[in-house]
Amino acid sequence: MSSFDPVDAVDTRIDPQHDLENAPRPAGPTFARLGLPQPLVTALERRGIHSPFAIQATVLPDALAGRDVLGKAATGSGKTLAFGLPMLARMGGTARRGPRTPRALVLVPTRELAQQVSDNLAPLGQATGVQFATVYGGAPMYRQIQQLRRGVDVVVATPGRLQDLISQGEASLADVEVSVVDEADFMSDLGFLPVVQELLDQTRPDAQRLLFSATLDGEVDTLVRRYLKDPARHEVKRAGDDAPPAEHLAYSIAFRDKVPLTQELAARPGRTIVFARTQLGVDRLTENLQAVGIKAEAIHGGLPQSARRRALEAFTDARSPVLVATDVAARGIHVDDVSLVLHYDPPADHKTYLHRSGRTARAGAAGVVVSLLLPDQVGQAKRRFRQAKVDPQVTRVRPGDAPIAELVASGVPVEPVERPARESRRPHGGPGGRRPRRDGDRPRRPYGEGERGRRDGERPRREGERPRRPSGERDRSRGPGERGGRFDRPASARD
Repeated sequence: MSSFDPVDAVDTRIDPQHDLENAPRPAGPTFARLGLPQPLVTALERRGIHSPFAIQATVLPDALAGRDVLGKAATGSGKTLAFGLPMLARMGGTARRGPRTPRALVLVPTRELAQQVSDNLAPLGQATGVQFATVYGGAPMYRQIQQLRRGVDVVVATPGRLQDLISQGEASLADVEVSVVDEADFMSDLGFLPVVQELLDQTRPDAQRLLFSATLDGEVDTLVRRYLKDPARHEVKRAGDDAPPAEHLAYSIAFRDKVPLTQELAARPGRTIVFARTQLGVDRLTENLQAVGIKAEAIHGGLPQSARRRALEAFTDARSPVLVATDVAARGIHVDDVSLVLHYDPPADHKTYLHRSGRTARAGAAGVVVSLLLPDQVGQAKRRFRQAKVDPQVTRVRPGDAPIAELVASGVPVEPVERPARESRRPHGGPGGRRPRRDGDRPRRPYGEGERGRRDGERPRREGERPRRPSGERDRSRGPGERGGRFDRPASARD
């Protein structure tokens, strides 16, 4: 069993929008020497991945040997491949896929993380014939049910949606051989751990369990003691953790100055994440920023997944350098070069403050964290700062004051990246999803045009048919026994 000795690693967190090969890999032991099957090694090399990161190098031998693993690793340490590669190696060795009965389970707290895990691992799974399904709220349940009915090897899921599908009889965890719990500390913060325990109880008692968390106290420790048997323990410290921490600033402001100050700071060059407490607050603040010409996008749990993905892509590519987010949605934001984090609404506790603030000063880069405090929020904020072990001086400011102007001037612009247009997913590739025309086909009319005198949705009249009456006009020629409307029946039938 390895001890919790931090080792250096490079921040490897990859957004769902970026390919794995875009990140440089450090020199070190190879995946083949660690015991990874050759098909997976070849698949990694094709994506430009030749050497493992620190957490991958320490976790892979134990995980490939079938041991339970407890990983203490912060976001950005490369743990997706650390638990994903052993899982793929085990699933690919025995091809056995049944409807509604996956053989591996990955539980994550948010839909963004579920999609990110799938985006990173599903292409590698193709090398060994392992199929993935993502299950999370905010997406059509029918499509997820169809995937499960066809049969998949690995389900990457948020706890709530997976529990719903199990209760409907559309999924079963009885055959799960490998179960992964990612970001268990955030699961605990969101109150998901009781559901996680219910799900783990439904997996095989002898299933291999891999648990990763940034902290191992409280409910997370209970989860470890209950489900992990003699786990191999590993901790990885990222290279960026030794860099100078972010600069923390706090400003006491009047309520009337809150939006104008936010607009000044959001106009600062560079990427900025603004945190608000509620979904409605996020939407209103985004509209205020857009009204003064600031390119800002909103992301929160009330938006459909497609809108959240578009917002995150625009922020990642710097086409909209300002992202306004709630705490829950922000858990899926893993973008480097965020130069400013702005607490528009104070967080609920010091853990949330540290998590929000951790979106900047990543991988050794500099960053600034600013808190906007109303007079009655200053005392509680100071207690929160002490718990978070930061000590910003609270300064009284107004829009246009020198500290704000200096902070705005210190920003570094980022160049927007235009994302290539996605190919159409319509079947057959024809216009509107129709098949290509063949010889002998009648020419198609433009959409919306029909035959003369024909109402929308009606079939053409056939030869010998009676002319149709206008809609709503009753047919007095029908007898009592013929089909008709309410007024076509005899009086006795209407009473």
